[in-house]
Amino acid sequence: MENAEGNALQKRAIATRQAVVAAAAEVFNRLGYVKAGLQEIIAESGVTKGSLYFHFSSKEQLARAVIDEGCANLESACSQQFDSRTPALETLIGISYVMIDPSNNDDLVLAAFRLLNEMGDFRGTGNVVFDQWISTYQALAARAVEEGDFRADTNPDEAGRLLLEMAFGTRLLAAATDTLRELPERMTTAWKVFLPGLVDDAKVDYFSQFAARRLSSYLVPS
Repeated sequence: MENAEGNALQKRAIATRQAVVAAAAEVFNRLGYVKAGLQEIIAESGVTKGSLYFHFSSKEQLARAVIDEGCANLESACSQQFDSRTPALETLIGISYVMIDPSNNDDLVLAAFRLLNEMGDFRGTGNVVFDQWISTYQALAARAVEEGDFRADTNPDEAGRLLLEMAFGTRLLAAATDTLRELPERMTTAWKVFLPGLVDDAKVDYFSQFAARRLSSYLVPS
């Protein structure tokens, strides 16, 4: 009986935390970090003030939890692109489009990007969130060299970091200029510019066309 009660309490606590984080994402998206207040988040979530403070001691702690959850959701979306049978360069192209997908209406992902920009230190509750992304991009770049798709003299650490900067920077500029709907076309243009410097001439057309096919999947209807 005690175990059952304990499990029920734990489930309620998890549900309450999820409700608070989801509500916080909506409020942060609507108002931004500075203007968002805990009272708005409490009202949006429907929990009591005590319940919110049981899980989060401050707005900052809550915002960092939103960043964690949003980044986890983005990583989950990108994980669908990962397959050891898929060439690493195709995977790099695939995840770059997932990262900038303007049709992704996941409040947590959208709030995570906004909070990362507005809070400025690019951390969730742990280390800088891009550390794992840098490692992932660099590992894929190294495999692209091994597979013969990147030029043999390519430095995978430099190339991986540059491609992550391209994907995140493209999204950051689009958010700053309120042109998120144009992101798929911009990403395709970026690949068109970058590919000739990364792959042999004979492969440029193939990978450019591969990126163009991704573009058609992510265009937002007007």
